[in-house]
Amino acid sequence: MNKNITQNQNYDLTVIGGGPAGMMTAISAASKGKDVALIEKNRRLGQKLLLTGKGRCNITNAENDIKKFAKEYGKNAHFLLPALYNFTPQDTLHFFMQCGINTKIERGNRVFPQSDKASDVLRGLVKMLNKQNVEILLNTKVVSIISKNNTIKKINTDKGDIISKNYVVATGGLSYPETGSTGDGYKWAEKLGHKLILPRPALVGVIVKEKWIKQLQGLSLKNVKITLHQPSDPDHLHPSSYKKLDEKFGEALFTNVGMSGPIILDMSKKIGGLLQYGPCKLVIDFKPALDFTQLDKRLLNDFQEFDKKMFKNSLNQLLPSKIIPLIIELSKINPEKRVNQITRNERSRLLHLLKEFELTVTKTEGFEKAIVTAGGIELTEIDSKTMKSKIIDNLYLAGEILDIDGPTGGYNLQMCWSTGSLAGKFRS
Repeated sequence: MNKNITQNQNYDLTVIGGGPAGMMTAISAASKGKDVALIEKNRRLGQKLLLTGKGRCNITNAENDIKKFAKEYGKNAHFLLPALYNFTPQDTLHFFMQCGINTKIERGNRVFPQSDKASDVLRGLVKMLNKQNVEILLNTKVVSIISKNNTIKKINTDKGDIISKNYVVATGGLSYPETGSTGDGYKWAEKLGHKLILPRPALVGVIVKEKWIKQLQGLSLKNVKITLHQPSDPDHLHPSSYKKLDEKFGEALFTNVGMSGPIILDMSKKIGGLLQYGPCKLVIDFKPALDFTQLDKRLLNDFQEFDKKMFKNSLNQLLPSKIIPLIIELSKINPEKRVNQITRNERSRLLHLLKEFELTVTKTEGFEKAIVTAGGIELTEIDSKTMKSKIIDNLYLAGEILDIDGPTGGYNLQMCWSTGSLAGKFRS
């Protein structure tokens, strides 16, 4: 039920933030018989949830090995283990089944609702909130959090004050600010004494220096290998000074300003960290199944088969048609030249373009395009077994506000479900 606050309300738990982590926290606490209020400043819950998985909502990942699952979160994986053991990906599937949502597993163990509709996932969560009698306060903006002696005494909202025994801040990060993720929780947590690890966009596209990238906009690549390189000496940017720092195989996408797609999104956090030291390079191998020698033989065979054709008409079996004009241009081989006249040096240039296609990354796209936020509240200040603040006695934190994020594939929503469920199991 949604209503205005006319006087101080007394709850066992007040959750600030009606996203995935906030909703799961409220459901978890209310299912234990707690009197719970859920505050959301938007006119509806789950605004950002509706955008996840391009509107399909990648609920979780079906990886059953929890330790292997946790490793996907990188250096902060150890922090998340108690939450993941408390509420596993299998628990997530069971929970949504109880919500009336059938799921399916796709490539990479990605789990989606059978309907392919994020709105159905949100509908199931709201149904569960109502079933557990959670007090839902929409269009309610928290103005300030009042604390004394390391304890929150009340929160001020634009519709009145709320008094509660315990509080959870689950306001997310800074990604997709149009959905309400404007960093409010960071400010409150810092004011209460928590340290903030600088937030930056993650799972986001990159912008490159090369202007010809617009020619490739919309081109999707499959089964390619992309490596990330950073100059070992930022003052000397000769290609030989670049060292390889990451490598991924899979799918990517060219945009009008750079690149996106699964490979790039999963690299973007590292790219964002490296760019403060100078430009990065992405090197695309369009034919990773073939080494240089094997690919050279393939080119020779194709050129023998099409020996009467002009060079511009000889690459259709090797590359997507959209990229062929650019490859021809960058190879500096006369497009009208017959393939049986192409020299060894020309073929070598073409070979390197196919195996080492370079792009210079100048920046990542901003929070407006980022799927999640890297950085957030310092994890050493939070009890990983309860999600309770070590600074404020009756404060818990859950979800994207924490300094932990994962790759694409359902990992970030699972982090929200797991930390939210654990935070909701507070002890008064």
